[in-house]
Amino acid sequence: MRGYDRMLEMMPENVRAVVGNSSRIPAVNSRHVCDALIDERVIVMACNCRIPYVIPGIMRAAEELDAVVCYELAKTEGGLDGGYTGQTPKQYAETTFQYAEETGLTKPFYVHADHLTVKDTSDEQFDITAKVIQAQIEAGYTGFAIDASHNPLQENTDITRRLAVPITELGFGLEVEVGEIAGLLGKLTTVEEAVTFISDLTDAGHSPNLLAISNGSKHGNYSEGEEVHIDLERTADIYTAIRPYGAAVAQHGITGTPLSLIGKFADYGIRKGNVGTNWQNIAHVNLPTDLFEAMKTWAETEGVDIKKATRQFKAEIDAIDDKYKKKIADEAYISAKEFITAFRADGSATKVLQFFATL
Repeated sequence: MRGYDRMLEMMPENVRAVVGNSSRIPAVNSRHVCDALIDERVIVMACNCRIPYVIPGIMRAAEELDAVVCYELAKTEGGLDGGYTGQTPKQYAETTFQYAEETGLTKPFYVHADHLTVKDTSDEQFDITAKVIQAQIEAGYTGFAIDASHNPLQENTDITRRLAVPITELGFGLEVEVGEIAGLLGKLTTVEEAVTFISDLTDAGHSPNLLAISNGSKHGNYSEGEEVHIDLERTADIYTAIRPYGAAVAQHGITGTPLSLIGKFADYGIRKGNVGTNWQNIAHVNLPTDLFEAMKTWAETEGVDIKKATRQFKAEIDAIDDKYKKKIADEAYISAKEFITAFRADGSATKVLQFFATL
């Protein structure tokens, strides 16, 4: 297939080095995926796989539905020390590549750095994040989401611009964020903020593919009976305003959003949808009962979110019997098919291959 061969030729050099000589692991540059789909009413599913046994199930769904999928971890989930999942950038990338080989995946995918968060203007915050980015580049990541949205707009721009230098030099995908994702309690991103942010970064020599905005979504699980309120009209206005700069919208905080609503997202300029807690939930309910109960007890005793138990119990999670791994993968497969279909991403792999054939 000409498009597939072209895709392999354009595989980033560092990814090729990590993958080795296998020509059947279709890891690609996220920038090319974004460019291929920017005007398609399609959303790439981005999966934060805190417990990696969901990955082969997601890949089976991607293969079956001909879908591009992004596999990502945030800095807090998988930083230099492994974050709260215990997975370093190298470990996460290698695990993803290994599963791609084991499952015989032939559809394009990429590994992405979610939420490279810089909460203030200190040198310490900047330097730590810069080191994480370097480790991710070396591991084979080809997409990077710089998140300095906790800072005022000018500081956000300055931090993002400085951190983006190695990403831009290598031609990798760049996601940026303006407006902290905090549900309706957060200040929603305005069109003016979005345009100022993207135009200033573009003028500085960077070309973001994706802009994450505050449009009413939130991270994590929704409480029982809690309604989802996402301002899609505002989202569409922002997409229309930033599209001339080659950027589209990334939607964070999708777990708990009704599939019927998700199905509309692509009509409003959303081209990447982050699904994280969903995969954690699937893994948790299919872990051995005694292990999951121990994780819950620990989290309650420590007064922390149960996601923090992932690192604490990593040895036990790594040692579970294959029958539990299969249960996790099988349920992830079912859920991934539902999300891919809702995202209108079935057939997106072929669209990307067709784009590669034109380059």
